[in-house]
Amino acid sequence: MVFRSYMDLALEEAQMAAARGEVPVGAVLVSPGGEVLARAGNRTREFSDPSAHAEMLVIRAACAALKSERLPGHVLYVTLEPCPMCAAVIGAARIARLVYGADDPKSGGVSVGPRLFSHSQCHHRPEVIDGVGEREASALLTRFFAARREPREGF
Repeated sequence: MVFRSYMDLALEEAQMAAARGEVPVGAVLVSPGGEVLARAGNRTREFSDPSAHAEMLVIRAACAALKSERLPGHVLYVTLEPCPMCAAVIGAARIARLVYGADDPKSGGVSVGPRLFSHSQCHHRPEVIDGVGEREASALLTRFFAARREPREGF
């Protein structure tokens, strides 16, 4: 399945984000012809920027490379359900398809929470495919947050 190979790249980005101490979310943006235009993991801490989510970074990079604020026909792969901020930008960029791994019951903006693409004021609704690489994405997130909660010596 083609979806899976691009999601594997997003999972690699998520693993690298975790190694940097970032929440392990990765994203890959693919052109209509199947070319990977951008790939990134979260960098909110590194950049001291609350908007430096993986999705935002790949959308910014692709838009800059193409010199366009719109990405019709493009596909975004992300390991975790986008938050409302990222979902709004996905719609604004007119991305054709969103493929994501794990649902985000706490902060999701697509399938849980505000469900931005179902809102009557949503100008663009990408096709949404969920659950691709869900097991791996969920396991990576679970391990990351479990390690953060483990008691540390001296505390």
